[in-house]
Amino acid sequence: MVSKVKIGIIGGSGLDDSQIIENRTERVVNTHFGIPSDVLIEGKIAGVDCVLLARHGRNHSIMPSNVNYRANIWALKTLGCTHVIVSTATGSLKEEIHPGDIVIPDNFIDRTTKRVQTFYDGNELLSGVCHIPMEPAFCNRTRDVLIETARGIGLGVHEKGTVVTIEGPRFSSKAESNLFRQWGADLVNMTLVPEVVLAKEAGLCYAAIAMATDYDCWRETGEDVNVADVLATFKKNVTKVTDLIINAIPKVAALDWSDTIEELGKTVNTSIMLPHSS
Repeated sequence: MVSKVKIGIIGGSGLDDSQIIENRTERVVNTHFGIPSDVLIEGKIAGVDCVLLARHGRNHSIMPSNVNYRANIWALKTLGCTHVIVSTATGSLKEEIHPGDIVIPDNFIDRTTKRVQTFYDGNELLSGVCHIPMEPAFCNRTRDVLIETARGIGLGVHEKGTVVTIEGPRFSSKAESNLFRQWGADLVNMTLVPEVVLAKEAGLCYAAIAMATDYDCWRETGEDVNVADVLATFKKNVTKVTDLIINAIPKVAALDWSDTIEELGKTVNTSIMLPHSS
């Protein structure tokens, strides 16, 4: 039996416009892990069932560390999503990744310190401890669709990249930025972790569309990252992300995801260590 696809979209800074959804219905969802960042907007894109959620709230009132990532992901799972495609604003750590460029990340480095990264924390809903493997970190089939779609609509795209997720809300120091470059990372952001981890625990096919909005602060040009420039770059280039999502969704829906979803479920189940009975 072919699995029915339903796609959750988490919009980051500058991409939380519900107008991309047709036949919109607002859903208030309360989860075992608390309340999501905002109402969830259900509807269709190109005839495909979708759910849109603003990561920071529609008023952008929630700072990165205070986003209830668990509630966001669990709410999407509760509404029957099979996939999660997210947008994220990032700083570029490589000269060749220019502000306005699109990157489809394939890996991450976690530099956060305050965020719960698992649903299996001893609560009464889920038993055991989940040691979820994070290689591959993202769903490669979903990534492939995004890359092929970008090529098909003439959108330049970097086909892989490692994102360093920092705690925020402050930007990196120059020493930190240079350290991340020495590690071989390509981008720096504040929200990809624990979102990508929780999506995998939830058995969801997760992929990200990262937009480079700036060069962080490592370049010796005096053009250090600031909020005004980040938002200006994202606003100028946000149609790239929107077009990519709208065109990729029917391509995702046209594929048979049964084996992929089943394999993800097996990965989750075999990662859970249940408590021993005495």
